[in-house]
Amino acid sequence: MNTKEIADLQKNYLIPTYAPAVALVEGSGTSVWDAEGNEYLDFVSGIAVTNIGHCHPKMVRAVQDQVEKLVHVSNLFYNEQQPRLAKALSELSGLPGAKCFFCNSGAEANEGLIKLARLWGSDKGKYEIVTMRQSFHGRTLATLTATGQDKVQKGFGPLPEGFVYATFNNLQSIDDAISSKTAAVLVEALQGEGGVIPAEPEFFSSLRKLCDEKGILLLCDEVQCGMGRTGKWFGFQNYDAQPDAFSLAKGLGNGFPIGAIVAGQKLADIFQVGHHATTFGGTPLACAAALSVIEVIEEEDLLANTMMMGAYFVEGLCDIALKHKQWIAQVRGLGLLLGLVLDVPALPLQKKLLGKGMLSLATAGNVLRLLPPLNVSQEEIDQALKWMGEACDELHAEMAGLSPNPCRCGIR
Repeated sequence: MNTKEIADLQKNYLIPTYAPAVALVEGSGTSVWDAEGNEYLDFVSGIAVTNIGHCHPKMVRAVQDQVEKLVHVSNLFYNEQQPRLAKALSELSGLPGAKCFFCNSGAEANEGLIKLARLWGSDKGKYEIVTMRQSFHGRTLATLTATGQDKVQKGFGPLPEGFVYATFNNLQSIDDAISSKTAAVLVEALQGEGGVIPAEPEFFSSLRKLCDEKGILLLCDEVQCGMGRTGKWFGFQNYDAQPDAFSLAKGLGNGFPIGAIVAGQKLADIFQVGHHATTFGGTPLACAAALSVIEVIEEEDLLANTMMMGAYFVEGLCDIALKHKQWIAQVRGLGLLLGLVLDVPALPLQKKLLGKGMLSLATAGNVLRLLPPLNVSQEEIDQALKWMGEACDELHAEMAGLSPNPCRCGIR
C-alpha cells in the first residue's frame, strides 16, 4: 500500500484522534522508511519508546523465542519472565525492598500509583495528590486530571476529585498545596510534554525532605525519563533523592506495550490480593521483550553513550542557537531528552526537518523535542545537526523583521 491508500483507509475506519504526516512501514536502528521507500532519521523514537532503536536483533530474537513458547497465561498463574523482570528493575531502582506491579501503559502505571497512594492514606483520611502544572501523566480520566494542563482536560468534566496543582521547581508552591488530606506528591524528574524542563537539583532533594516532614509520599512519573533516557536508568537518579514509588512504560518494552510500578519498602506490600489487577500486565512475551531491553542497555553501555552523545548534541545545538539568537532562546534537557526552546512556534521547524528526512517533535507550543535512540552515533547526530542548521537558516530568512533577543542558550 502507498501512503495515500493507508491515509484513506485510516480516514474511513479510525477515530480521528491523531493527524499523522507520514506512513512508516519499516525501521532499523535510528532509521525508518515510509511506504514510498523514503528514509528518515528518527529523532522521536516513538516518543521516547524505541530507546535501543528499531528492530534491535537481540530484542527481535527474544520476542521470537518467547512467542514460540508461551504468550499469555494471565496472572492467575506464575510465568518465569515476570519475576525475573521484577528482580532486575527492583535492583536497578536502588529502592530498598522494592517490588513491582506490571501493566500495559504509562497511563495505567500512573493510575496504579494513584490507587496505591490512596490505599496507603485511606486509614489516615489522606487521598489528595499534589501534581505539577505543565505535567503530563496520561489520558485516562484520573491521569488527565493529574496532568496539570487545561488543554487535555477540556470537555471531559466533571473531573475526578482529589488533585491539587503546584508549580514545578517551586518548593513553596508545593508546601502551600499540601493539606491534611494530602497523600502524595507526584512529579516528573523532567517535564517532557511540558517543554523539556528538568527538575532543579535542590528542588528534588528538598521535595524529598518536605514529603518526609509532612508524612506523605513522593511519587515519580518515569514514563518518559525511565530506561536510560536521561543517562541514568531512571530520571530521579540524577538527583540526591529517591521516591517512594515510580511508574514506568515507554522505553521499558522498546515498542512492545508494557508498564510498571516500582514501589519501595514503604509501599511494596500495600496492594494485596484483590486490590489491583490487569488481564494483560506482565505477560511472558512483554516481560521477555523488556528483559532484552535491559540486557542491550547493559551490554552496549548505552547509559554512557547517552551521556556522551547527549553532551555532543547539546554543543551542536547551542552553536545553532547562538547563530539564531534572535528567535532561539535556549537548549535544555538531560541525556538524550533535549529541547530546543524557541521564541516562535516550533511546528514550522518540525515540518522543515521532516522535509529534509528527520523526525522531531514540537511540544508545549515553542519547544522542539529531540529524542534519538540511546545507541545513536556521532555521525547520525552530525547529520541531524546539519539538517537542523539548514532548516534554521531557512526559517531565519523567512522571518525577517524579528526584533533582536539576547540568547539564553544553556543546558540545565
